[in-house]
Amino acid sequence: MNADVIRKMADVTLSGTMPFPEIVGNLIREGVEYYHADYVSLSFSFYSESGGVVVAPLALEGLPEVAGELNIAELRAAILDSQQNGQKYRQFCFRAIRSGVQSYFAFLRGQRVLYIGRQGDQHVEWFPDAMRVDT
Repeated sequence: MNADVIRKMADVTLSGTMPFPEIVGNLIREGVEYYHADYVSLSFSFYSESGGVVVAPLALEGLPEVAGELNIAELRAAILDSQQNGQKYRQFCFRAIRSGVQSYFAFLRGQRVLYIGRQGDQHVEWFPDAMRVDT
């Protein structure tokens, strides 16, 4: 993994200057298997299959405190707004935090995101058009 490229992808995510599918493609090409966005520590951690880790700041000011309960309906509305209407990442973060998300893991090859609330509640959201088998 090229740490400079990974950190640049974190920066363009925050600035909204590159479409998210393009960011994901670049991360995969750099060997990122999954990443963790932590709204408490305001950091991204990117992980490779070989065990490498690149940390980057999740530098967004003025975010609310994480709500105490995970409200999945509010979270899903924020996710859909991003997917269907191109909501900017900063606004998505604001809404996710207000809905009780303290962090999330985006599994790029697994094509899903695991959102985690403060009490350990979880919500899995599949990437649009992900090939999956429900069990």
